[in-house]
Amino acid sequence: MRVAVSSSGKDLASQIDPRFGRCAYFIIFNTDDMSFEAFENENAALGGGAGIQSAQFVASKDVGAVITGNCGPNAVRTLEAAGIKLFTGQSGAVKEGIERFKNNELKASREANVPDHFGMKRGDASSQFSNRSMGMGGGKGTLDHFVAVVRPGNMLFEMAGVSEEVAREALRLAAHKLRVETKFIKKE
Repeated sequence: MRVAVSSSGKDLASQIDPRFGRCAYFIIFNTDDMSFEAFENENAALGGGAGIQSAQFVASKDVGAVITGNCGPNAVRTLEAAGIKLFTGQSGAVKEGIERFKNNELKASREANVPDHFGMKRGDASSQFSNRSMGMGGGKGTLDHFVAVVRPGNMLFEMAGVSEEVAREALRLAAHKLRVETKFIKKE
């Protein structure tokens, strides 16, 4: 049987991504010959319909089951229509999830465990799965699960890989073009 696992990386040591439709990768594992393939999830950045598109993608790969952390109602309906068993509430390494599946330790889900568009809003603190007492870069996993609360009317831009001079100039130009007040904050 072929099993799709939502993953944060390209190998079996990667963590199970808690978002089905917006996961970084899908690992398709074949329980018959123990082989696997990793596919980048091209639907992760969609404005809407990521769950449905991701469900259709894994269905096109002829999988019989999906292992993930969370799955919304639209993706659940699409997977059910395709005859694919769903196992939600999973975490840890992809390899561990597959082992639990092979040992019949997982319980199939027939209902969504999150609302639709889950994981889409960056300012939604409910999508923060990591330890809340530790800020970004604290070694608690991938940064896509951390949230910076930004009040209405404000925007936050994080810049990396450029000099401070280039970042300041980009912000100055954006402030002029958008006609907004800007504030430059540098992490020491």
